[in-house]
Amino acid sequence: MSTVQVCARCAARWPVVGGPAQWCPRCHGVLLSPTDPARPEPPNLRNFRWVARRPGAAATRAPATRNPTEPGPPSYREIPRWGLRDVPPAPDGEPVAGRREQLAELAPALLSATAALFALAALAELFRYGLLLRNRSTLIGPGLLAVSDGLVGAAGLLAPIVAVCAAVAGVGWLVGARRRAFARSGHVDPRRPSTLALGCLVPVVNLAMPGVFLTELDEPDPQTRKLIRVWWGTWACGGVLFAVNLWWRTLDSLQAQADGVLLAAVTDLVAVAVAVLTLLVIHRVDGLSPTGKQRELTRWVVAVPEQTEPTKTQERVEAGTS
Repeated sequence: MSTVQVCARCAARWPVVGGPAQWCPRCHGVLLSPTDPARPEPPNLRNFRWVARRPGAAATRAPATRNPTEPGPPSYREIPRWGLRDVPPAPDGEPVAGRREQLAELAPALLSATAALFALAALAELFRYGLLLRNRSTLIGPGLLAVSDGLVGAAGLLAPIVAVCAAVAGVGWLVGARRRAFARSGHVDPRRPSTLALGCLVPVVNLAMPGVFLTELDEPDPQTRKLIRVWWGTWACGGVLFAVNLWWRTLDSLQAQADGVLLAAVTDLVAVAVAVLTLLVIHRVDGLSPTGKQRELTRWVVAVPEQTEPTKTQERVEAGTS
């Protein structure tokens, strides 16, 4: 018998014609190396082995055993809940806001809170001043005094803290506003953010420099420029009153202490005005309404006088002239 090739899938034998083939013509399985059935090769020289089984019996494969010490893929009794956290990239049109932008967004809310706390502090000081006036003729109970002291202490502590936070947020807004203003004219802001921060936060210096920084925005709207000047004057007045208030507290006479309560109330009211004006300036420069909404532009249209019908007197005059 001639040399044949046995299919590894269907066990069909195919004679070798010319040269050995690779695929079985019947099932397209892999053909083993050519062999002569009349002269079988020893097992060490062939690349396959003969397996004898009954006709129709399915081939069984011994289950693969794995060494317990051999590393393999991990297996879990339930779906793992851990994994890598993929943060989706931000769209190209919406850049991620930085710390300065986040501070600028907090400025209106902090200014509103500052105005509310200083208003509460002014009411607390006026309430204390009223108690002083009443105490001239009537003794004040300890409970009422405790309430007055608590209001003055709480408002006097929270209002400056929130005011400092609002000032820091305002610096962040000022940096962004100046960049946008100079970018509209095709220039770059010549002042560094650190210069703006020092000019707005350092005492004594911050009485003049914030107004300079706002004036350099070169707002085309005259109402905005006027509002900035009003804010600048109120801001400087508030700083002077704050310094006078600190000096007044060093006086130890009873009348000076009573007048100091009234002076503190006036200083708090000026601080409320400064916070409100600062909020109005921010909204005005950003093109918003005083309440923080989009401003509706007023467009003036030339009014054409309506054609009125001629009266009877005019008709008579025209008839007489004709």
